Order: sequence, then structure tokens, then C-alpha cells
Amino acid sequence: MNKPTQKDIMVSVDGLSKTFRIPLEGSSGLKQKLINTLKGRKGYREFTPLNDISFQIEKGEFFGIVGRNGSGKSTLLKTIAGIYTANKGDVTVNGSLVPFIELGVGFNPELTGRENVFLNGSLLGFSKKEMDAMYDQIVKFAELSEFMDERLKNYSSGMQVRLAFSIAIRAESDILLLDEVLAVGDAAFQQKCFDYFEQLHRDKRTVILVTHDMGAVQRFCNKALFLKGGKIVKIGSPLEIADIYLQENIQAQVITETPEKKSSQQNVIIKIMNDTDEEVRAKFCFKGRTHEEVYIGFSLIKNGVVFAELNNLSNKDKLVNNSIDFNFDKKILNPGMYQISAAIFGVENKQLIAISRRYGKFTVKGYDETRGGAIKLDEAWIESDIDRQKVYNPNGLEH
Repeated sequence: MNKPTQKDIMVSVDGLSKTFRIPLEGSSGLKQKLINTLKGRKGYREFTPLNDISFQIEKGEFFGIVGRNGSGKSTLLKTIAGIYTANKGDVTVNGSLVPFIELGVGFNPELTGRENVFLNGSLLGFSKKEMDAMYDQIVKFAELSEFMDERLKNYSSGMQVRLAFSIAIRAESDILLLDEVLAVGDAAFQQKCFDYFEQLHRDKRTVILVTHDMGAVQRFCNKALFLKGGKIVKIGSPLEIADIYLQENIQAQVITETPEKKSSQQNVIIKIMNDTDEEVRAKFCFKGRTHEEVYIGFSLIKNGVVFAELNNLSNKDKLVNNSIDFNFDKKILNPGMYQISAAIFGVENKQLIAISRRYGKFTVKGYDETRGGAIKLDEAWIESDIDRQKVYNPNGLEH
């Protein structure tokens, strides 16, 4: 593979570090500063969200920046955009750059939507004549034609971001910085955002995307990096970075969840006993006493939606010492993060007795652009028996 030349490098970040000084409580005021100085106290603490960051983005790359909240993503984006100044290291940008970070900056809440379109457009460098020509497209994209003569302060936050986004995408630049704030509005408007991403990808525009949406990373990005604690953990393919992100989230949830409180009441516990690429074994058990025969049921959840349920009502004898295991076959599941919820029920009246306080969690690694949702359907495409000449011809005309 040929090494990229200097002309091919659009963004170069070399040894970048950024430190903020956070004032300590009671350090404001000239008197307090003098006391702190005499006592040898700084009056502030240092916070370093970025520590020795280095990477390059080539021309035409759709580059993802991924990490959990507090990892340094926004600081990195704002430093590349020139909003922050680095304490150490260098950021070199070859070409014009438009940051879609703080959308709507410069909006005046006392002006109407129409007036703000022209105000924001002028801040982006457009003339009034240019804004007149694109005004109808902006309004149509934002889906706000009925509200353009309303004052902006009467808009919801989502409406304001939609309008700002619709204006911002008119700006022509060599490099685009896209923050996760772009996933706004209802499903129809979000699809417009994704259609715009698709167009950028097809046009081979240089784009830097910060997001928590691993589907978007795998769908649009050529390369991505994972940030943790202000440092780069890995730069690699979207698939590699998505797997790291999902695993980090599961580990963080396990660490931060509240331990089970001791209680005499029934409580369902879910433990992941074995997790491989092909299967995961979950142990379901419950604490506490019950005076009736019970069974356990569980639900599989993806993206907040229950897509499968099962119980051991017909296998009650396998519930030994208030415990039973179940093997989940990962081969029938699409890639992503999954959760397991469980409950115990009385056999006699099917009444709910207790439910799990915490989810069991596991991931299915990989990426498959031909499938979505949770269940992996078999490939069963069959060519239609309709005469294709009556449906399609080489000239692209439908009959």
C-alpha cells in the first residue's frame, strides 16, 4: 500500500495535549488569591482531557471518533476546529473547515426563523443573494415552513437544531466536523441526516464524525479511533472500534451498577457464566423463600425492545436449588449489545413474584450490512417469476 503524501493528509494531529485549570472552591477574589499565594496553594486543579494524541486523516476519509462520555471527544473536536488552543503538540488542517459542533450559535431568540436564516447564513459567509436562492431549500429540509415567521424563542430545541443544521449543510468546505448532535428530530428527519451522510460518503468528502451510534460508524466511516481517559486506545476499522466500544460499555455498566441489597424478599439474579463468540451461558437464580412452586422466565432485549421470551414452565424439574442455566446461541443473533431480564412466577396462578433488578449483558461482535434488528434471518432471496422485460428495461423506464 502506498503511503499517503503530504497533499493527501487533510488533518494531522501530533502529540496533542490539552489541560484546563479548574478553580477550587473559595479561590475567587483578590484576597483569597493572595492567601492562596502566601500559603503556596494554587487555587485550582488541573484537568487533562487529552494526553499525547497523534493521528492523521487522509483526503476523502470518513473518520469516526468514538468513546464513552468524558473520554475527550468534544475537546478533541473543538481543538481541531480551533475553538481551543492546545497546551502541547500541533494540529495542522489543510483546507477550509466547517465545524457542526455548536449548531445555532449566533441565533437570536427575538428574531423570527426567517430572519435567523439570513443572520446565520451571513455568519457562514453567504451573501443575501445567495441566501435568497437557497432559502426555500433550507426551509423544506428543516420541515418548518409553517413556523418561519414565528420568533425563535417559541421554537423547541429540536426545531432550532433542525433549522441550524439545514443552514449549515449549505456551507462548502474541504473538511466537515460532525458532532453527535446531528441525530435530532423524529425518524423522518434523522433519515434526512443519514441521507446527507450517505451523500458525503459517495462524494468522498473528508469528514470527522463524533458519535455514540456504532451503526453510523460502521455504515459511513472508513476508519475510526477509540478514546479513553484522553488517550487513544486504538485506531482501526469501524468494526474493530465498534466491538471495543460495546465491550467498554458492558464493563462500565457492570462496575457502576449498585450491588444487590440484602433482603428477605425474593430477588432474581442473572449471572453470565460463559461468553464466547458462538454462545453465552446465563445462570438464573433467586434468593429468598417462597411457599409455592415457581418457575423462571426471561426476556431478550436489544435497543430497549424485547424480541424474545422463554420460561421453564414445562421443565420445572430443572430448577434445582433455586437455580437454572440457559445457553444462548449467538449464531442466530445480529451484531450488537443485548440485555437479559428475568422474573419468577407462581406455577399455580402464573402470578409475578419477583423480577430482576439488574440486566445480564453480552455482545455479539461483528458487522453485517445486509441484516438489521436482532434475529439473523437466513438468506432466502428468490428471483421473481414476473417477466423482467415488463418491469425494467436498460433505459431505466418502468412499464
